[in-house]
Formats: sequence, structure tokens, C-alpha cells
Amino acid sequence: MKNLHLLCNAHLDPMWQWEWPEGAAEAVSTFRVAADFCEQYPGFVFNHNEALLYKWIEEYEPELFARIQTLVRQGKWQILGGWFVQPDCNLPSGESFVRQILYGRTYFREKFGVEPQVAANLDPFGHTRGLVQILSKAGYTGYLFCRPNQNDCPLPNDDFTWVGYDGSTVAAHRVFGHYNAPLGKADEKIKCWLEQHAKRTEGLVLWGVGNHGGGPSRIDLERIQALSAEEKNFKLIHSTAEAYFAELAANNAPLPSHAGDLNPWAVGCYTSQVKIKQKHRQLENELYLVEKMASATALCGQKEYPVAEINEALYDLLLSEFHDILPGSSIQPVEEASIRCVDHGLEILSRLKTRAFFALASGQPKAKPGEIPILIYNPHP
Repeated sequence: MKNLHLLCNAHLDPMWQWEWPEGAAEAVSTFRVAADFCEQYPGFVFNHNEALLYKWIEEYEPELFARIQTLVRQGKWQILGGWFVQPDCNLPSGESFVRQILYGRTYFREKFGVEPQVAANLDPFGHTRGLVQILSKAGYTGYLFCRPNQNDCPLPNDDFTWVGYDGSTVAAHRVFGHYNAPLGKADEKIKCWLEQHAKRTEGLVLWGVGNHGGGPSRIDLERIQALSAEEKNFKLIHSTAEAYFAELAANNAPLPSHAGDLNPWAVGCYTSQVKIKQKHRQLENELYLVEKMASATALCGQKEYPVAEINEALYDLLLSEFHDILPGSSIQPVEEASIRCVDHGLEILSRLKTRAFFALASGQPKAKPGEIPILIYNPHP
């Protein structure tokens, strides 16, 4: 019997039409319900990404966090994607994408002992081709996304080999019917897939209540169980993205190639809320400059590298890249809060930059009469 992999998730924007405290509250509620169902339903697996949300659970609901750690060890809860947030996938620099992966994966490895192999950016408004090389070099075996659809970005198949600028490749999958399903309607979404893909040898369907959290529900789990008992051609299994891509590779079906961006979608977002875009780029530039200056002073034995302060500014940057912040698709209070967050990072870096500069300038000879000393730091190779 052929396998249809059911990937339960709960799309949850930390900020969008609400500010972050409400996002944190929804994360607690959603994760609590998901943990209950993981413990109650044999075989059920919940999938969720974004280290930021887990950091909130760790801080605000430590008992729930411990339950999730246990469920991850038992294979009942899967860490999906492994990035810090789901960022906008067009505007950040390549170095910022690397940091989204590095700091997200580091957190999940330290807290849960896992390192996801399939990246997932389900809600961003398009994806630069430059991601392929980064994904490949980071060791990812697959990439899950939703937008753009076939009308906006014609693709040869929903499963394809995405080819980067340098020839790097990664298997990619465009999700059927987006990442969620209305409450009590997951079985209908699955039936729709079965009707349209009867000849497939394997399949993937994402389900779970959510554009503001929610995830699994008892009524959906019970209806999926009933549908599973009726279905004759496909075995419905609660699964993970890794399991789907592994079966896709094992079946050795040749995948068509796509050598280009996954764009466009919602292009108007890229001209809105210009202040956050400008400040984001300023913070990017300052952060990567100050990192080099701080590294130089540390290597010279002049100052210890300021790990905690650099990381605090970096978290401000990574959060500002969230796909409803940087493109400018959020409400005004979110824009204002995000600008404050970026300014916080810029202030930290301003102080570190000054500290590093004076350290690098120390020991220089005294200027001769009539001379005006000019000290320049070159951050480039």
C-alpha cells in the first residue's frame, strides 16, 4: 500500500495582526493542546518550527517545555525546519540566512538534541534562488514551501529539484492546499488530495488549525482515523517532513529541475513600511562590521569577544526578518515595536563598535606637531 504522509502543524505568526505578547500566549495555548494529543493518541506526531516560540515556552511555561522535550525524545513531537523564525526569504542578506539556520539549529541541538534535515518556510512571500546553495551547504535534504502558487510561479511539478546559482541542488516540495485546514475539515482536505493524486506513489498533506495557532483538534484526529480505516489505496500515516523526503528519494522517481527564484507573490509588500526595511539593512551592516572589529580586538588580546552582547543584537536582527515584519505586512503597532527592537540592537552595536575602535587604536604613536592622525579600520579581506 502507498503512503500518504500527514504532517500536523500549527501556523503561528509571533506577530502580525497582533503584538508579540499575544503571539507568546497563543504559542503556550497551542503547544499545550498539541502536547496533550501527542500523549493521548498513539501514533500521532506534531510538527513545529521556529526557535523563538520554543524560547518563549521555555521562559513562560517551563513545565510544558519539559513535556515537549520528552515528546521529542519519544518521536511524538518533531522539530520542523530548525530556523530561528520563518523569515522573509527575499530581503535578508546571505549571511542573515546563515544565522537564521545557525542560531535556530544550535538552540534545538542544545535543548532537544536534534538537528532538522528539512527546512520549512511555509508562509513567506517568495524565495530567492540564493537559498539553494545555503541550504545545501548547511546539510539540508529538503525544502518545504507554500507560496507562490502555480499561477504566480509555474513549476514543472510540486516535487522538484531546486537548482542554485552555483549548481547546488536541494529537493523541494510545494505544499498542497497550503499549510492548514479549517477546524473539523482536515479529512476533506485529505480526500481532495486522494482524488487528485490517485496515481502517486507517495504523498504529503499538511493539516492543523492555524493562521493564529491551534494545530490539532480532537474532531480532526477522530475523522482522520475513520478515513484511514476506509482508504484502500493509501496508508494514512502521521508523519514528518524528513520521512516524506526520505521515501521520495528511496522511490528513485526522477524529479524535474527548476533553476530560478520561487517568485513573485505579494510584491507590494516590498515597497511598504520603508523604515523597518532601512533599519534592518543598517542593523545587518553594523552587526557584521562590529563582529569583525570585536574579533580583531580579541585576536590581538586587547578585549574579550562580547558574546552575550553580540548575540543580543543578533536576536534583534533575526526577529526583524520575520516574514510579516520585514516585508511590511503587519499592523502599525508591530511596525513600531519592531523599529524599537532594531534600535535596541543598533544601540548595543554602537557601544561595542566604539569600544573595539579605541582598543584597536591603543598604542599608536603620538601625533607630531601639525599632524592630524586618522585611524581607519578595514573590515574587508
